[in-house]
Amino acid sequence: MAGQVLNSALVPPGIAGPVAPVTPAAARANAAPVNGPSFSEVLAQRTGGAEPLKFSRHALARLQQRGIELAGPTLQRLSEGVQRAAGKGSRDSVVFLDGTAFVVSVANNTVITAVGSEHMREHVFTNIDSAVIA
Repeated sequence: MAGQVLNSALVPPGIAGPVAPVTPAAARANAAPVNGPSFSEVLAQRTGGAEPLKFSRHALARLQQRGIELAGPTLQRLSEGVQRAAGKGSRDSVVFLDGTAFVVSVANNTVITAVGSEHMREHVFTNIDSAVIA
């Protein structure tokens, strides 16, 4: 660093003499470890969860077996119902939509199963911490 002249206007007050420049590698080495969610997780959560709703194999089989169709607007409403449940801190929810009940793992953003109105009397929903009417 000999021979290098620093602009005194750029040196913070209270520091006298030549100052060694801080490199990005040195800044990372001195940084404290970060605990908690990653930036991408926080961003997805704040922007409404850009990740699309997933369906388990079981759910896809039930949709086909029971003749339940999910068109674009219906799928959007289901996704919004899951997002509302997530906003309330739900982990597992049943979302009622147009006479169909969708059991959803909110934490995994995954539909676990679907039950049409003709089969609902035969079912008991367990391990559910919330219900959403979408």
